[in-house]
Amino acid sequence: MHELDTPTFRLAVAQFDQAAEAMELDHNLRERLKLPQRSLIVTLPVRRDDGRVEVYTGYRVQHDTARGPTKGGIRYHPDVNLGEVAALAMWMTWKCALADLPYGGAKGGVAINPKQFSRPELQRLTRRYAAEIFPLIGPDKDVPAPDVGTDAQVMAWIMDTYSQQMGYSVPGVVTGKPLSIGGSLGREEATGRGVVCVTMEALRHLKLDIRNTTVAIQGFGNVGFHTARIMQECGARVIAVSDVQGGLYNSNGLDIPELFTRYKTNGQSLRDTKLGDWLSNEELLQLDCTVLVPAALSEQITKHNAPKLRCRILAEGANGPTTLEADRILQDQGVFIIPDILANSGGVIVSYFEWVQDGQRFFWKASDIQERLQDIMITAFHRTLEFSVSKKTSMRMAALMSGIDKVAQAHLYRGLYP
Repeated sequence: MHELDTPTFRLAVAQFDQAAEAMELDHNLRERLKLPQRSLIVTLPVRRDDGRVEVYTGYRVQHDTARGPTKGGIRYHPDVNLGEVAALAMWMTWKCALADLPYGGAKGGVAINPKQFSRPELQRLTRRYAAEIFPLIGPDKDVPAPDVGTDAQVMAWIMDTYSQQMGYSVPGVVTGKPLSIGGSLGREEATGRGVVCVTMEALRHLKLDIRNTTVAIQGFGNVGFHTARIMQECGARVIAVSDVQGGLYNSNGLDIPELFTRYKTNGQSLRDTKLGDWLSNEELLQLDCTVLVPAALSEQITKHNAPKLRCRILAEGANGPTTLEADRILQDQGVFIIPDILANSGGVIVSYFEWVQDGQRFFWKASDIQERLQDIMITAFHRTLEFSVSKKTSMRMAALMSGIDKVAQAHLYRGLYP
C-alpha cells in the first residue's frame, strides 16, 4: 500500500515479519495484521489569529480491535504522515498485548509544528480535529492520549468537544487529562517511571550496581525528564541529556531538578543553563555509559552509528528508535536491549488505570498507581526475559512474539466475520 510506504512503517512491518516467521504465524493472519483495520485522513480548516484560514491534515489509525477498544496517542509534529501513524498504531497493538491490557493499538496526529500556533489557534485546531474524528472515538471504541507535541490541555479540549457532541460529560474518551476533569495521579511521569522500572530490573539481571551506573538520555521532554529525574533518585549518575538542538554532558552527573528549572526559565534552551559541556545528539549516543535511553523520535540508531555505541543497556524510551540493521550490530556487541514496546509501556498502563477509574467514578491513590504500574512492568519484563532465554532469541523478538501471539489467539478464537 503506497500510502503507508514510509521508513517507519517499513520498519514496523519488517519487525513483524521477522517475528511472524520465527513463530510460524498463520499466513492469513499474517496478512491481516500487517495492515491497519481503519485509517481516517481528515482536512482541518483553521482560522489563524490574523483572520487567514489555513488547511491542515490530520490522521487517526486503528490497527486492531480483537482484544478490545483501541488506545493510542495523538501527536502534533511537522513530520506526521499516514505511514508513521500506522506504524505507531501497530506497535501499540503489540505493546498493549505484551502488558496484558484489554486494548488494540491506535495512533493519531496532525502535521503541524505546535510551537508556531498561539493557544487560541491550537484550541481551534484541536476542537476541529476532535470533531472530524468523532465517529471513530469513544470510551468503548478508541481512547486517545497525549503524545509528541500534545499535553493534558489538548486532551481536555478533545474531551470537552466530544462531551458537547454527546450532551453530557464523557471523561473516559481520552486519558492524560488534567486531574480536575478525571485525570489520574501519576500519568504525567508514567512512561519515564516505566522506563526506570525495567532498567532497574535489567541492572539486577546483569548484576550491575546502581551506584556505579551512568545514564545518558537523548530527549528532555516528558519521557526524558522523568526518566532522568527518577534514575537520579534511584542512585544513578545521569551524565548527559539532550533536546532537539543538542545536549549537556557532565561526567560528575547533572543536577536534574536544577537543570529542568533553568531549562524552563531560559525558554527551553539547554545550552543556556550552563550546567555542563555542550555536545551534539550524535555525540550523546556514542558516550561511554551503562544505560543509554533514546527518548526522542524514531530511527535515531542506525547501521552507521550503532558500531560506535558504548552502552551496556539500551532502554528504548522512544518508539522505533533502532533500525533492524542497528539491532543486529548491537546484539553482536552484547548490548542488552529493552525494546520500546516493553520499555515505554508505562504510559499506556497508567492510561489504562485512568480509563478504569473514569469508568468506575472511583479514583486511586498515587501509591496504588505506582505499585500497580511496577507490578505490571516487572511481570512483563521477566516474562519477556524468560521467553528470550528459552527460545534463544533477542529481547525485541521475545517481546514482539509474546504480543503478537496474544493478538493472534484473540483472532483465532473470534473467527472471521462474516
